[in-house]
Amino acid sequence: MSFWIGSGAGFSGDRVDAAGPVVAEIARGNPEGGAIIFETIGERTLALGQLARQQDPESGYEPLLPEIIRPILKDAVANDIAIIGNFGCANPPAAARVIRQIGHEQGLHDLRIAVIEGDDVRDSIDLERHALWDADRDQPPPQGEMVSANAYIGAAAIAKAITAGAQVIVTGRVADPALVLGPLVAHFGWSWQDNERLAAGTLAGHLLECGAQVTGGYFADPGWKDVPEPENIGFPIAQVEADGRFILTKPAGTGGLVDLRTVKEQILYEIHDPGCYLTPDVVLDITDVSLEQLGPDRVAVSEARGHARPDSLKTTVGFIGDWLGEAEISYAGPNAFARARLAAETIEKRLVLRNLELRHRLDVIGISSAFDSDGGELWRAAVEQAPELLPEDLRVRLAVSGMERDQVAAALQEVLALYCCGPAGGGGQRSRISPRIETRSYMVPRTEVKSSYSFL
Repeated sequence: MSFWIGSGAGFSGDRVDAAGPVVAEIARGNPEGGAIIFETIGERTLALGQLARQQDPESGYEPLLPEIIRPILKDAVANDIAIIGNFGCANPPAAARVIRQIGHEQGLHDLRIAVIEGDDVRDSIDLERHALWDADRDQPPPQGEMVSANAYIGAAAIAKAITAGAQVIVTGRVADPALVLGPLVAHFGWSWQDNERLAAGTLAGHLLECGAQVTGGYFADPGWKDVPEPENIGFPIAQVEADGRFILTKPAGTGGLVDLRTVKEQILYEIHDPGCYLTPDVVLDITDVSLEQLGPDRVAVSEARGHARPDSLKTTVGFIGDWLGEAEISYAGPNAFARARLAAETIEKRLVLRNLELRHRLDVIGISSAFDSDGGELWRAAVEQAPELLPEDLRVRLAVSGMERDQVAAALQEVLALYCCGPAGGGGQRSRISPRIETRSYMVPRTEVKSSYSFL
């Protein structure tokens, strides 16, 4: 009998109504139950969670947790569908207490909630003893104090918690595919030395971890890669066999699509080396993976290969960073580009006059932003175009960063001042200032990171 496991979220801020159809489909198609995962952590969100926890000891978990859990908790429990999520972020115990309260509201007074522990190594890590991750070795040393340090732990504690009877498992920083591998190991009894099956479960997790990205969401490109009903896109489900083969699909009656193209794109997502994709539980080799379209929205996946797990775990450390300020103002109608260009040049000169020597960037959105340089060469050169080709709906954006919040605020105030200081027709001014977290990743021997679970 296959084991069905689906995805209810692929990032923090994902659709809060996506999990309902997944739970319903698993309940209809697999009466013995299954699992649903919620992947809501990124390196940035985890550090921000640590900052929130410092402000409030009962904060630091996924902000949308109640909206995610409340619609599906009772149905999942009734149908033996385990819920596994890294929505604990920087404070898994607090997240578990929120779920406990929701359970009480729904009459689930004996809900078995397990919390996975061990990823938070802030109190034990010695940065002088550990090598930087390859991609960070050329970065300058962070200036701010350390606020978080979390190791990417594997699936073992999740599997143990499910075997012990957990109905909801709350984690912090586990490797994304571990959210799927844990339930599979628990259900099938796979050995932690069976690298082929661990690799298959890890590949299933890799395909599910980003939610609708594999069912046509991020894939969609109108006219080139059309996707039906993106407003009702179905999130993915893997129907996994005991030998590790699985079929990727989605709930009936939902939008989106699952085909060879969507699956191939997601398999290659974030893969640095197709023959050596490092995870805490196994080194995944996708070079021989086989895909077969079985029918509409059904793709069979097999032939994942695995090698012994690495000796070190990636551990991401967050440091207090600088302040990011952003301010925008619109110019529209005849001669809009000339006025927008004058506004940008005026802002730049005002920063010099006020001795606000901050790193900054000016964009004229509608002419160029995503592909321009910090110096704005593209929008500055747009004056050479024929006037009739220039758009008449533009937005000037100033981005500025600095260690002193007051200086960042002073720079943004110059955009607000354009209302009366000109040029003509400016409107819709908005601004905000946000604290930033700087991250560096280190390689920590797995012997120094101990994961476990406990029931709340």
